[in-house]
Amino acid sequence: MHAVKDSSLTARRMRVRRAYQRGVIAAMVAMGLWHGPAHAAPPVAMAAHRAVYDLVLSAVGNGDVVTAEGRLTFVLSDMCTAWSTQQQLHVRSVGREGDEHDSDSDYAVLEDKDGSSLIFRADQSENGQPSPRIAGEAHMRPTGGRVHYTAPGVHDVALPAGTLFPVAHTASVIAAGQAGQTEIAPPLFDGTVETGALNTYVLLLAREAPPVATPFAALAPLGAQRVHIAYYNPTTRDMGPIFEQGMRYFPNGVADRLDLDFGQFRLAGTLREFRLLPVPDHCPSAAPLSPQHKPL
Repeated sequence: MHAVKDSSLTARRMRVRRAYQRGVIAAMVAMGLWHGPAHAAPPVAMAAHRAVYDLVLSAVGNGDVVTAEGRLTFVLSDMCTAWSTQQQLHVRSVGREGDEHDSDSDYAVLEDKDGSSLIFRADQSENGQPSPRIAGEAHMRPTGGRVHYTAPGVHDVALPAGTLFPVAHTASVIAAGQAGQTEIAPPLFDGTVETGALNTYVLLLAREAPPVATPFAALAPLGAQRVHIAYYNPTTRDMGPIFEQGMRYFPNGVADRLDLDFGQFRLAGTLREFRLLPVPDHCPSAAPLSPQHKPL
């Protein structure tokens, strides 16, 4: 491994590393269903599943990265009253001077299906060196909400009314496409930044009627919707998006054909492994578990 030789390169690499975490998590953890009383989306039949994506370099800009590749493993599990999401990401990039960089992330959330609460944990390491963990819990009501961070520092941030958690955000995107809408802009909180909610702008693009060209027989009869999502941090002075992504969504919340734009370079993601996961045979008629009973 070659050492980084100048501070400007180091700073640019740090921005790319943050984009890895912010962007890919945002691309993949938004898999769920929203039943919130204030901003309920039309019913979307999300599917519990495990998916593995190969990531390859699709374009480079004027930055330092000349090649990159990776793999993303995503698991969405039905926990009766909540969705459990787990994701592991590995990306390896090579700079213009031949220096290699390995980025790993491990992300987990537990989101109540009624849209009322989210427990989150995000770990990141760069070349084997761990970054500070981001963790905490968030709660929403029709009038707004609040997130309580427990790491890396204890602090609270208010969430505006209408903020969606990750699974609810994807359900809203799918529902908007099914309703024939062309754009939506719901705020999102997913626990990947320490400053609270992000603004999102979603374009609903071409719809594909079934049968859809895919190697997975369970997905072909469903049809699909192409979307483009831009993410903005309202707490910064930067007017541009911090990350952009494109993907093809199926009505059950499964995504394929990812296009992840990190600014200096882009990665294309292909769904290589996919299987549906079993759903609970019987779910008790009980209130969602309290946060202290929801370990990640």
